[in-house]
Amino acid sequence: MEFSTLRIQDVLVVQVPEDALNAANSSQFKRMMKPLLEENRKVLFDMGAIQFLDSAGCGALLSCLRHVNGNGGQLRLCSVQKPVQTLFKLVRIDRIIAMHGSREEALEAFG
Repeated sequence: MEFSTLRIQDVLVVQVPEDALNAANSSQFKRMMKPLLEENRKVLFDMGAIQFLDSAGCGALLSCLRHVNGNGGQLRLCSVQKPVQTLFKLVRIDRIIAMHGSREEALEAFG
């Protein structure tokens, strides 16, 4: 799994390239994200490519959120596809991780 990253002002934008974040790749995702999360306080995951997410994928996102929050930072998501939005609402992740329709909306929300 490889990420493309982009810095926009003080926000690190991470384009998640996979179509699924699940048990098969969530450990690798967390491992690869750790150094990025340690170096950045404002992180935006562009989830536009993710079509499927399972409980391991949710756990990976929550792990990233804990790491960023522990460093006094913020984690936001953008471009979340409908099937993933449905899951987030079902398990109420949408209440603890801010989601935005577009990258631009998310960047504005960081302030």
